[in-house]
Amino acid sequence: MNFSLTEEQELIQQAARDFAQNDLFPEVIERDEAQRFPKEEVRKMGELGFLGMMVDPKYGGSGLDTLSYVLVMEELSKVDASSSVIVSVNNSLVCWGLETYGTEEQKEKYLTRLSTGEIIGAFCLSEPEAGSDATSQKTTAIDKGDHYVINGTKNWITNGSSAEVYLVIAQTDKDKKHKGINALIVEKGAEGFEIGPKENKLGIRGSDTHSLIFNDVKVPKKNRIGDDGFGFKFAMKTLAGGRIGIAAQALGIAAGAYELALKYSKERKAFGTEISNHQAIAFKLADMHTQIEAARHLVYKAAWDKDNGNDYDLSGAMAKLYASQVAMETTVEAVQIHGGNGFVKDYHVERLMRDAKITQIYEGTSEIQKIVISRSILKR
Repeated sequence: MNFSLTEEQELIQQAARDFAQNDLFPEVIERDEAQRFPKEEVRKMGELGFLGMMVDPKYGGSGLDTLSYVLVMEELSKVDASSSVIVSVNNSLVCWGLETYGTEEQKEKYLTRLSTGEIIGAFCLSEPEAGSDATSQKTTAIDKGDHYVINGTKNWITNGSSAEVYLVIAQTDKDKKHKGINALIVEKGAEGFEIGPKENKLGIRGSDTHSLIFNDVKVPKKNRIGDDGFGFKFAMKTLAGGRIGIAAQALGIAAGAYELALKYSKERKAFGTEISNHQAIAFKLADMHTQIEAARHLVYKAAWDKDNGNDYDLSGAMAKLYASQVAMETTVEAVQIHGGNGFVKDYHVERLMRDAKITQIYEGTSEIQKIVISRSILKR
């Protein structure tokens, strides 16, 4: 086993850390309060190559490995999970899916612009009655010969109003159930395609989450990804990689909260000494550090599995399940260590606590991860 990062990975990690501190940190509280999308920051992330990290350079990507992507996600998430989820969706759910399963025409038309950050994408699976149960798609894509007609509603879509390209999962043949589902590329501005109101969320308030409404939206058949009926498999394969990105986000949120709590504990005094000298606080920090390191190894292992061509369904699910749990527990303890100041926005930990919760929900809830894990270990 080699736990060392390569020189290139260390440079990428440092670049992400510098960007997070210099560009994301200064207005992160203001963006959170105003629910303001980090438009300028996203543009800069595109310039740095963070939006198409694993895409082949011939399509404008950085051509890096999954571990490098995880390192960037971790560093960005320490400061601003709203920005990191944009990176996660564009890399894991949009670019990866297009590059892996798209046609050459689709790659040249969409992937080259997505990977450079010229535009960003959105992944549209969840519906009012089809969140964890992704097979219960009510959105339909009726085959009309040379095109499909989409009708339905998608919920909780990250990059909902900021994306230019949407990968939409819809039911074409109900009788075939999950084998009758297709994945279609829909462009912003298509006739009948409406973006609903922005969700007023608990956390990741800087990312724009919307409902999407499709009223007789025509999509040419050349915009279908894969063969007819491949949509559900496409969604599941794409989400398996997306879990690694969200696991890295959870890891970063936890690590960011821990670093703030550690620093605060060395500055704040109570009963005549820094609170880090009190065993109650020191033991909290010890638990936080240990759990974060354990989560980090799970996340890095999942990335390693993906890079080495191994099956990463199990390792990705375990990484997301545990890292999201650690993110929630660590941020709560970070607030506790800060005491009353932890309840104040200026100290950042309350925002990290709010941001942590979503990592246990999106890209498959913790309960869904347990289903994935249990099925995997029971069929061995």
